[in-house]
Order: sequence, then C-alpha cells, then structure tokens
Amino acid sequence: MLEEALLVDATGAPINHDARTRSRDWEEVQDFCRRVYMPYRVRPLERLSRPDATMIPAKVGRITMTRFSYGTGIHLDRFDPAAGNILVLNTLRGALQHQTGGTPATTGVGESFVVDCSRTDYWLDGDPDHMQLNLTLPHLLMEETAQRWFSFVPDNALWTRRVKIGGPDSAWLRLLDYAARTNVLRGTESALARHLEETICVELLSEWAREAGVVLQEGARTAAPGYVRRAEEILSAEAREPPTIGEVAQRLGISARTLSEGFRRFRGITPREFLATRRLEGLRAELETAPSDRTVSDIAGEWGFVNFGALAGYYRKRFGELPSQTRARTRL
Repeated sequence: MLEEALLVDATGAPINHDARTRSRDWEEVQDFCRRVYMPYRVRPLERLSRPDATMIPAKVGRITMTRFSYGTGIHLDRFDPAAGNILVLNTLRGALQHQTGGTPATTGVGESFVVDCSRTDYWLDGDPDHMQLNLTLPHLLMEETAQRWFSFVPDNALWTRRVKIGGPDSAWLRLLDYAARTNVLRGTESALARHLEETICVELLSEWAREAGVVLQEGARTAAPGYVRRAEEILSAEAREPPTIGEVAQRLGISARTLSEGFRRFRGITPREFLATRRLEGLRAELETAPSDRTVSDIAGEWGFVNFGALAGYYRKRFGELPSQTRARTRL
C-alpha cells in the first residue's frame, strides 16, 4: 500500500509531473522544502554527503501531499512556527526517529507521525533509506474542521502532542492510498478534492485525538452550557440577517461578556468568529445552488458582505478558492 503513491494513478498509469522530481543540489532541495513544508534547518548525518532527493508535490484542496526523501541520512530541527503548519509524516521505506517530549518515537514502513509545528518544537532523524508520503496542513484548517464536526476547537492538550498514528493496513493509510491515486490532486477546485480534504482532516483529528487521550465526540460539545448551545442555534438560523451579539445575549438573559467568555472557554473562538464562519458557509451554499442569472455580488450583498475585496480574502482562506470560482463551477 502506498508504494507507488504519486507515481501512478487509479488505473495504474504513470502520473506525469510538470516540475523536476529529483535533485542532488542542497539549495534546490531546501527551496522545495521551504515552499511545501516550512523553513527549517537540515544537517546531513554523514559529513559532506550530497542529497539524491525525490520531490513530488500534489494538492488535495488546501492539503499539500508530497512523495519525498533526501536520499541521505539527515537531522532536521528549528521548524518555523510562524508558517502555521501541521506535518503528518507517513513512512514508505526506511525509518524516521521523532522528538516526542519523552523517549523518541521511531516510525517504520506503514507508520505515521503527526506534529503541529505551529504549537510545539520538533526534530527528526531520517536514515539514508527513508522515503515519505508527507502531508502539510494549515493549523487553521484543522481548527475549522474541528469546529464544524465537533462544535469546538481543541486546546493545546491536542495540538502540542507529537504522536504516532495509523499503522500498516490501517484505515488511515487506505485513505491516503485512495487520495494519492486520484487525478484531482493536481487542482484544488473540484468537489472531490474538497471532499478528500474534509475526509483526511476528520480522520486525522480522530486518530490524533485518540492517541493524545483527547475526547472529541463528548468533549466541549456536551460540556458547554446551554446558553452557548442556544446562541449557536440562533446565530446559525439567523446568519443571513444576524442579530448583534448583545441582542443574542439579551434574548438569552445573560450579559454579552458572559456569552463571549462562554464561547472562548468551551468553543475556543468568539461568538463573532462563530457567526463569520456560518455566514461564509451560508454564502457558499447559495453560490452553489442559486439560479444561474444571480451574480456573486447580488448573492454576497444579500448576505451582508459589502467589501468584496475583503470577502475574497476570507473566502479563499476558508475554502481555497474565490467566490467567483465557486459560482463559475456551478454554472457549468
């Protein structure tokens, strides 16, 4: 499983890649790594050794999938937290040793390791034979997924845990194998790419939380007081023409400060952030279903968006495409 990931498609035909996929130049390899992962420091385990790197990237929505190896033993550290990225390192060949905060963990063939480099330090050693199918995910994407599926954003009890997940013949690896063989990896705009992005994120959250001892299904969702859950219902139902946060609090018989503190404690976001997400999701749903004679401006205006430049930025960050691209696809 995954032996030929990003080399052949679902039919067994070779995948043609536009850019260089191999290099023996350290600067070229590091430039690739800075672009697809984040800035970090690399040191060869054998002094003066040269790389014989494999460098094959592909996109699954906002997730970057890479078939990668240095072709020599390496030590990596000083991962840049400002990049805001999570790494999932899935070993296809050889072995990696990972910093965990305790005894280092080793991943061999068919094993995976997840680390949120935006929330914790990290180093790894890779033996000369290592070959990886790695995922790079924005931390924000995982927060958004958690909010949609579990109605809260986990705290650092999850994000700071560096853990092994999956394993040979696991559902996690079978999911990656399916994703790696589909032709949608070359773009971010298809419905299947968005579906794969969502499925990978949910499965990753579940695997990660299980290994970290964090309960998602019955965590902050059930612990949140009734006024938070009721406020969510109001803001979701009335997102098109929303009341102010103060008005919601008044309807619930509490102060706006209490409502805001409740959201921060039990959901990890503010009420305004919750509403902003619901409004973007509502706008997207209408862009996908409205009659073809309706324009993006018309629909966005009805959802209360007047600064279309700012909207385009928020929308791209949330969905990986512009509102006009969503609309154009639904008109085909």
